Amino acid sequence: MEAVTVVLMVVGAVVGGVVGFAVALLLQRRLAEREVDTARLGATAILSEAEAKGREIVVAAKDEAFEVRGVAERDATRKRRELDDEEERLAGRREKLDRRFDELDNRAQNLDDRERRMDGERDRLKEVEGQLVVELERIAGMSRDEARGVLLDEVARNTRVDAARIIREIEAEAREAGEQRAREIVVTCIQRCATDVVSDVVATTVPLPSDEMKGRIIGRQGRNIRAFEQVTGVDVIVDDTPEAVLLSCFDPVRREVARLSLTTLIEDGRIHPARIEQVVRKAQDEVDRVIREAGRQAAFDAGVHGLNKELLRLLGRLKYRTSYGQNVLSHSVETARLAAMLAEEVGGQVEVARAAGLLHDLGKAVSHEVEGPHAIIGAELAQRHGVPQAVVDAVAAHHHEAECDSLEAVLVETADAISGSRPGARRESLELYLKRIKALENIANGFDGVQESYAIQAGREIRILVRPEDIDDLAAAQLSRSVARRVEESLEYPGQIKVTVIREMRAVEFAR
Repeated sequence: MEAVTVVLMVVGAVVGGVVGFAVALLLQRRLAEREVDTARLGATAILSEAEAKGREIVVAAKDEAFEVRGVAERDATRKRRELDDEEERLAGRREKLDRRFDELDNRAQNLDDRERRMDGERDRLKEVEGQLVVELERIAGMSRDEARGVLLDEVARNTRVDAARIIREIEAEAREAGEQRAREIVVTCIQRCATDVVSDVVATTVPLPSDEMKGRIIGRQGRNIRAFEQVTGVDVIVDDTPEAVLLSCFDPVRREVARLSLTTLIEDGRIHPARIEQVVRKAQDEVDRVIREAGRQAAFDAGVHGLNKELLRLLGRLKYRTSYGQNVLSHSVETARLAAMLAEEVGGQVEVARAAGLLHDLGKAVSHEVEGPHAIIGAELAQRHGVPQAVVDAVAAHHHEAECDSLEAVLVETADAISGSRPGARRESLELYLKRIKALENIANGFDGVQESYAIQAGREIRILVRPEDIDDLAAAQLSRSVARRVEESLEYPGQIKVTVIREMRAVEFAR
C-alpha cells in the first residue's frame, strides 16, 4: 500500500511537472506574440512618421525651388533692365558720335576749300614774284643766279678772315680759361676735402706682458701655436723681439681676427686648443660686426644711400686694407667726396660720381680671392648687387680696364688720382717710386727684339715697342706674357701692372 502511494505520488509529481512546463511554454509563447505585435505596431508608427517627414521635406523642397525660381526671375528682370539702360546709353553716345563725325566732315570740307583758295593765292604770288624778279634782273643787268653768286662771294671774302680771327681768339681764351678753371676746381676740391691719413703695415705686432708668455703661446710641443695658426690661417712669428710676437697674413681681415684673438688669450691667460677655437669664433663675430658698421659709416660719411647689405659688408672689409700706408676705406670716402665736388663744379651727375667714387676700389676687398684687375672685379660686384649701370661703368673705367665713355668716369679717375697723390696721402718716397719705374723698364728692355719701353700711368702700365722684323704677332703675345711673369717674380708693387706690346710695321719709299 505504501509502495502504491509512493508510486502515485511520483506519478503525480511527474504529471504536475509536465503540466507546469506546458503552462510555462504557453505563457512564454503568448509573451512572444505580444512582443511581436508591439514591434509590429512600433514599425508601423515609424513608417508612418517617416512618410510624414518625407512629405514635409518634399513640400519644403518645392517651396525652396519656388523661392529660388522667384529670385532668379527677379535677377533676370533686373539684368534685363540694366541691359536696356545700357543699350539706351550706347544709343545716345552713338548719336553724339554721329553728330561729331558730321561736324568733322564739315570742318574737313571747309579746310579743303580754304586749302584750294590758298593754292590759288600761292600761284598768284608766285606769278607776281616771277614778274618782280624779271623786272629786277632787267634793272640790275644780271640774272638772279649771277647776283646770288656775286653776293655770296663778297660775303665769303668778308667773313672768312673775321671768322678765322674770331676762332683763334675763342680757342686761345677757351684754352687759357679752361686751364685756369681746371686748376681752380682741383685746388678747391683738395682744400675742401681735408681728411686724416691712416697708415698701417702688412704685418701686425702684438705686445706681450713678458717673454714668458711666448712659451705659453707656443705650448707643449708647439700644440697651441699650431692650433692657433690652423684656426686663424695666420702665421705667428715668435723671434728674439722682446715682449712681442708678429702676425703675418696676406688677408688683413684674418690678420685682425688673429690679433683680437691673441690679445684676448694673453689677457685671459688660459691658452689651449679648445680655448683658442672659442676665442677665435668670438673674434670673428666681433670683426664681422666692426666690418658691417664700418661699411655703413663709410656710406653715411660719403653720402651714398640705398646700397645692398652685402656691398656694405665688402666695403667695410676695406677698413683693414692699406695701399702704401693709405687706408683704402678712408681713400674711398675721400674719393667719393672729391668726385662729387668735381661733378658739382663741371655740371656732372653728382650722385653717380659720388657712388662710383665710394665703390671704385670695391674689388680690392676680394682681389686676393678672385683673379683679375680690381676695377673689373669691383664693377662686377656692384652690377651683381643692383648698382646703376652708370656707376658700374665708372668703377670699371677708373684704371682704363674698360672704355671711359662718360664724364663721371673721368671725374672718378681724377678724384682717385687726387686722393692718392696729394701730399701726405701715401708713404712711398720719390726715390723708391723712380727705382720701381726704372726696374720695370729694365725688365722689359732685357728681352730680345725690344726696341723701346715706357712705364706710364704711375707705373700701372708698361708699353713695349718691338722690332717687327725680329718679332711676329705670335711672338708679341708670348713676349707680353713673359714680361708680366718676370715682373711678378722680380718686383713688389700695389695693384696690377698692364703689359702692352706694340708691333708696328712701316714701309717707306721715295718717289724720284
